[in-house]
Amino acid sequence: MTNIRDVARLSGYSVSTVSRVINQKNYVSAATRAAIQKVVDELDYVPNDVARDLSRGKTFNVGVVLPHSDHPYFTQLIHGITTAAFAAKYHVVLLSSRYDADLELDYLEGLRRKAYDALIFTSHGLPLPRLARYRKYGSIVVCEHPHDSGIPAAYAHRRTTYREALAYLKQHGYQNIGLMLSRPIAVSATSQATADAYQAVFGQRPAAAICATDVITLADGQRAATDFIKRGFQFDAILANSDDIAIGITRAYQQAGRPVPFLIGQEHQLSGEVAHLPTIDHYFNTVGENALQLAISGATTNVAIDSTFIEKQ
Repeated sequence: MTNIRDVARLSGYSVSTVSRVINQKNYVSAATRAAIQKVVDELDYVPNDVARDLSRGKTFNVGVVLPHSDHPYFTQLIHGITTAAFAAKYHVVLLSSRYDADLELDYLEGLRRKAYDALIFTSHGLPLPRLARYRKYGSIVVCEHPHDSGIPAAYAHRRTTYREALAYLKQHGYQNIGLMLSRPIAVSATSQATADAYQAVFGQRPAAAICATDVITLADGQRAATDFIKRGFQFDAILANSDDIAIGITRAYQQAGRPVPFLIGQEHQLSGEVAHLPTIDHYFNTVGENALQLAISGATTNVAIDSTFIEKQ
């Protein structure tokens, strides 16, 4: 395999001069540049990116660990991350995890082996202290409140707007309220925040029976609502975990010939605008942009983005 030393030997110039030409640096005469370029073209030589990354100590790759991309939380985060990465001339490597702890450990070991300059965990199955152990090998950023883990974080303030949304329901006379959650309360920071807000507004933890879990897509919302109907729940309102999911809930009640409960969505999606749904906007694009900046800068700060409860779109 041709290397830079071959180009230097055949052109008669030093490796450092050849390197300046290949990397388009200044301080090389036009004649020298032309002579070296002629040899480069004849040998069809291209630099070895892996070797170059090793020499400069950076890959310009940021690994983004995500369990799936079916929910707008993840798609909006990824959009923000990739937009900021493009502007900073970094590459984004998407690392699917499905909350598999072994896979997440593999990605952390990749950081240790310098396969990435940084890892962003949009969500995770491993506990925060376990992630924190790998910070000595490179930058790690999470997209949730980091508590006392010491991990830099970019995340949305959810608890305030969850309380606002549930208080809005209470103020308007809604008492029998169902909750749509992506994961069980015991393992999800987002679900915990929803349950905490429910307790703050209604004075008690939400019963397990009124919490539908594994609700990620519109079809999941329809399935969960159908299950509520079959089990005889008579909700007068449901807090959905996306606008699309609220549309799925609407379909289920319409198909069953039942009145549709009052619905609040999340993530300010087009479907919610068309249906004029109240929603919560967590500005996850902005969260993603800040997560990328933390990852590539190595900053150890936390960036919390305020959310907005929109009463009607």
